[in-house]
Amino acid sequence: MSNKDEKKHTELESVEHALTSSEAFIEKYQKQIIYVVGAIVLVVLLILSVRNFYFKPREISAQNEMYKAQNFFAKDSFKVALQGDGINFIGFKEISADYSFTPSANLAAAYAGICYYKLGQFDNAIKYLSQFDADNNYFSVAVIGLTGDSYVELGETTKAISYFEKAAGFENEVISPVYLKKAGLVYESLKDNEKAEKSYTTIKEKYPKSPEAADIDKYLARVQK
Repeated sequence: MSNKDEKKHTELESVEHALTSSEAFIEKYQKQIIYVVGAIVLVVLLILSVRNFYFKPREISAQNEMYKAQNFFAKDSFKVALQGDGINFIGFKEISADYSFTPSANLAAAYAGICYYKLGQFDNAIKYLSQFDADNNYFSVAVIGLTGDSYVELGETTKAISYFEKAAGFENEVISPVYLKKAGLVYESLKDNEKAEKSYTTIKEKYPKSPEAADIDKYLARVQK
């Protein structure tokens, strides 16, 4: 037998041995394997059932409530949008609580926070704004910035700055200069002109075409005295 044929023969023997070992293993643990496979199938079916028969209907109901609340929000009827009208819909606050773990409940928390801010209830605004969790888009960055605004209203300027700088850190041409300027103004109120200058300089150098950059030299001159 040639070396080539001998090699093929050896490989076939290895395959046959592996198959024999696998068959023996399956035969020995057949019941256990069936139980494990059955359990996996059961878990998958349970997850699909929960998603299709629990979460999807809840999300649809939540969306219906959101639509009604958003209509009042668009009309600046923040108290009604927040609390509902007691008859036709429940409002953002209850949507966030009653439809937990749905996308609409997550969004309702942000809307509730905005409503509380507009109503001057800044502690509640922070509470609900902080519950919102989403990808880094305009809305999520605006929520972070509004949390900073709420802390400013409460006189907690150090916390406010951290939120403004976090919002500015997303490096968006439109949003970042807005929050850099807010951070600069708070630094000025704290008599920290060096950090205020840094915020204003970043606007001037990194976002020269932004509306905030149009008169930024005035702010720079103020802190460079």
